[in-house]
This record gives sequence, structure tokens and C-alpha cells, in this order.
Amino acid sequence: MSPTHNEKDRSGLMTALVAGLIIALLAAVIYLFVQVDHLQTDLAKVQDKMMTAMSSEKDAAAASLSSQQKRIEALKTDLETAKAQNAAQAKNLSAQAQKEATAHTDALARQIADEEAKMKAQVAAQQSQIGDVQQAATAANAKIADVSTDVGGVKTHLTATDAELQKTIADLKTARGDLGVQSGLIATNATELSALRLKGERNYTDIKLTKKDKAKRFADITLTLKAVDPKRNKFTVDVMADDKLTEKKDKSLNEPVQFYTAKGGHTPYEIVINQVGKDQIVGYLSTPKDVSSR
Repeated sequence: MSPTHNEKDRSGLMTALVAGLIIALLAAVIYLFVQVDHLQTDLAKVQDKMMTAMSSEKDAAAASLSSQQKRIEALKTDLETAKAQNAAQAKNLSAQAQKEATAHTDALARQIADEEAKMKAQVAAQQSQIGDVQQAATAANAKIADVSTDVGGVKTHLTATDAELQKTIADLKTARGDLGVQSGLIATNATELSALRLKGERNYTDIKLTKKDKAKRFADITLTLKAVDPKRNKFTVDVMADDKLTEKKDKSLNEPVQFYTAKGGHTPYEIVINQVGKDQIVGYLSTPKDVSSR
């Protein structure tokens, strides 16, 4: 029974889907590595800013607090002196003078309270700034951890996909072609063809040829579909290479159809057809990468 059109379409898409998956995974790994590198750079900058900010804040705060502390101590000394003088002179001072002396000591007390409040506010502001810098560094570390986890997940997925491809490659078979030359690995479906492409030993061109196409070019050759026999999975094609026409008659499914070209030298080109339909064939052309003169 010949494959349905839906099955042919799905099979035809498999190569692009598998290759696209691998490319997407590799791109994701590269992207995530770049992101990690950028985040690490950002974290280093944040940490440098944090250390600089903390050092500057500590130095400035230490100097300011020391100055304020001395001022407060001086005010307290003045306050104690004023109180002592008020107590000693209380009997000799008039009511107005006592009132003024009391007002002066009250003003000193309020000034001391204001200076202490300013000092507390400055300490709180310093701690808040340091907390903001530390929070930024923590957020950067958390982001790096998240991206690193993503990288690990993609690596795992990529490793699993690579293992599947290696298994597919291991399952591939070789066959003797119609010229009696032992073929390399051949693919019998789109997944195996994707594995061969990733293996990279030869060039592969998809073939989808119908009787309506007449002469159709694939890579540097031209094919014409002459006859198909879906029940027997047989087909006949004319191959035009180097201006020489060769008929390949009654070839079978997954049989390497071989022919030589000037470009290929002593290594044959191969056509492998994986599907024989009512009026079309689907498969691939395999050509050597390293060519030599015949």
C-alpha cells in the first residue's frame, strides 16, 4: 500500500523539524551562555559599586558621626556648665535672669536632642543604602542562578537529543548500489536522513519528483521520472549528468542508484528513494564532499 499524502507530507517535514530542533537547542545554549556572561559582568559591577558605596558611606558616616558626637559632647558640657552656673547663681539672679538662664539651658537640651536625632537619621540612611546595594547584588545572583539552571536544562535536553541521534546513526545500514559499489550509510526515512546530515560525511539534497515535473534539477544533475510502480515499490528515472543521459530502470525502494560524474571523480553519486507513490517519488541525492578528478 502506498503512503497517503498526509504521511508523505509528515515525512517530508521531519528533516526540517529535527534539524530545526538541533539548531534551536544550540542557539538556546549559546544565548544562555551569553546571558550568564553578561549577568556575571553585571554582578561584578554591582559588587564593585556595592563595595565602593559601602566604603564611601562608612568613611563619610564615620567622619560625620565623629564630628556630630564631638558637637553633642560639647553641647552636653555646655549644658552641664550652664546648669551648674544657674544653681550657683540662683540666689543672686533676678527672676528675669533666672528665666533667661533656664531658657538657655532648655535651648541647649533641645539642640542636643536635635543633633542626636540627626545622627540616628544618618545611621538609618546609611543602613538603607547599604541594604539597597546588597539587595541588588542578591537579585543579580538569583538571576544568574536561574539562567544557569536553564542552561543546565538545555544541556540535558541537547545531550538526550544527541544520544537519540547517535542511536539513529548506529542503526543505519549500508547497501550495495546498482553499480556494484558498496554504498556508505543510507537513510530510509527523514529522521535517519537528518542524522546523516549531522554526521556531515556527504552532501544531501532532498528529492521530490513527479511525472509532471519533466526534467527537474537537483544539485548539479537533472532527473526525469519515467515510470512508477507503487505496488512493487519500483521506479524508473532518467539521469542527466555532465550532458550524458542515463536511464535507471526498475529501481527499488531504498536501493542506492549510483552514477559517476566529473565532479565526483571516483566516488559515485547516489539516489536513494524512500517513497514510491502513484505518480511521484520522494527521497534524496547523496554527493561526495571531497571530489577528485576521474
